[in-house]
Amino acid sequence: MEFRKALRTDLDGIFELVKGLALYEKEPDSVTATIDDYHKAFDEGLINAFVAIEDNEIIGMAFYYMTFSTWRGHMLYLEDFYVKDEYRSKGIGQDLFDLFINEAKSLGCALAKWEVLDWNKKAIKFYERNGALVESHWWTCKMIF
Repeated sequence: MEFRKALRTDLDGIFELVKGLALYEKEPDSVTATIDDYHKAFDEGLINAFVAIEDNEIIGMAFYYMTFSTWRGHMLYLEDFYVKDEYRSKGIGQDLFDLFINEAKSLGCALAKWEVLDWNKKAIKFYERNGALVESHWWTCKMIF
């Protein structure tokens, strides 16, 4: 098992994992970004990821970007965090999550932030075990164009 920061050549594998995550989250038709969008954002330095690789296949990822909290300052946002089903419960998610948290700390971020679906109890327990504050009083708002 290899863990490392994503390369541009990893984006196809990452894109496939994103589609797998969308299926898991019961939103398979919601992925409208294209691989070209990923390449452009990666080339512009807007996105990054840590990947887990086994037998030259990307089997897990922590996909993130830098943003800014008006209350706290620099913040690393975990956009997608996913390990293929057959590789779960082997510590791969923990290793990827640790890489993400350590990256936030090394970049001098004041916080790391992400979302979790309220029905994903296993993920909520994972985050709580890692010391995360799972806020239920903030609701996600968005507008899709």
